[in-house]
Amino acid sequence: MQQKIRTKFKELFNTEGSLYTSPGRINLIGEHTDYNGGFVFPGAVDKGMIAEIKPNGTGKVRAFSIDLNDYAEFGLTEEDAPSASWARYIFGVCREIIKRGGNIQGFDTVFAGDVPLGAGMSSSAALESTYAFALNDLFSLNIDKFELAKIGQATEHNYCGVNCGIMDQFASVFGKAGSLIRLDCRSLEYKYYPFNPVGYKLVLLDSVVKHELASSAYNKRRKSCENVVAAIRRNHPEVEFLRDATMEMLNEVKADVSAEDYMRAEYVIEEIQRVLDVCAALEKGDYETVGEKMYGTHQGMSKLYEVSCEELDFLNDIAKECGVTGSRVMGGGFGGCTINLVKDELYDDFVKKAFSAYKEKFGREPKLYNVVISDGARKLC
Repeated sequence: MQQKIRTKFKELFNTEGSLYTSPGRINLIGEHTDYNGGFVFPGAVDKGMIAEIKPNGTGKVRAFSIDLNDYAEFGLTEEDAPSASWARYIFGVCREIIKRGGNIQGFDTVFAGDVPLGAGMSSSAALESTYAFALNDLFSLNIDKFELAKIGQATEHNYCGVNCGIMDQFASVFGKAGSLIRLDCRSLEYKYYPFNPVGYKLVLLDSVVKHELASSAYNKRRKSCENVVAAIRRNHPEVEFLRDATMEMLNEVKADVSAEDYMRAEYVIEEIQRVLDVCAALEKGDYETVGEKMYGTHQGMSKLYEVSCEELDFLNDIAKECGVTGSRVMGGGFGGCTINLVKDELYDDFVKKAFSAYKEKFGREPKLYNVVISDGARKLC
């Protein structure tokens, strides 16, 4: 991929620039906990975006996407926003840096990526983090890593129409090989935990479906959580998020909230605890407990939060039948991937069975991604 980028850059701009990269991410456990003030547990992966960049001494950005075979040129003022959606990610990063007082000029760039699109591994965060990190370095802006992650998040909010949390950009910037990161979504405190599952593979199985329910269902579930917090606060005014609530508090208001809202809150309270349990297990190298908690998350997302779907439940059932250590839906739900912690000796059998059974049931094969936990945003050369 690097050579392809280098060749295209030389062809377009007749010079050479510097290479930067940022990764996509997985989240081992902790889904729908972010907006409830809880914990998430992501890690950067060995798939990401790579960009070659060189300042061009003008007020213009000249950008080429190898994957889309598309070129865009734009200025750096608010009125210069490009029409191509991919170019808006780069433009947004530039604008967010400028808003923070960063003095940047025009540049030439070519980029490509190997983060699978639509698999819930955050290709957009990888793209934003690549450019935030690169521009900070090229123009000697001295922006700290947290602010780089926030620049990516603000790009999504203000230029791409996605009101996302901080997890994806945070993992892309702060990733560390051999470690997952527990991020407290309320305080933004974080801690690295060792993740070296010797004898295991971390495997994503992409269901290759995305059901349309996702955005409206997300908003409904968020509202359910807020309803329950409001009910609990009447007795416990200190409770700001479901992260502050216990099952005892939830049971106190069982008669005051709908059965649906109760189920949603039950899942979130249990999931926040599962993240903490997984952290404790990893400190002991106890991957069996990690796997057990992953299955618990899938069960909760399927039956209590109701954001799974037939295809994901099917893949989770196959994992269980094959003796896979841990498996769950990864991401918001209604499609996308399952993340699986698989013993090396079971890997071939699991993949074979998953592919054949899924094809027989749904008429198409899933996609397979083996991932390794890797470093975050960095300069390559």
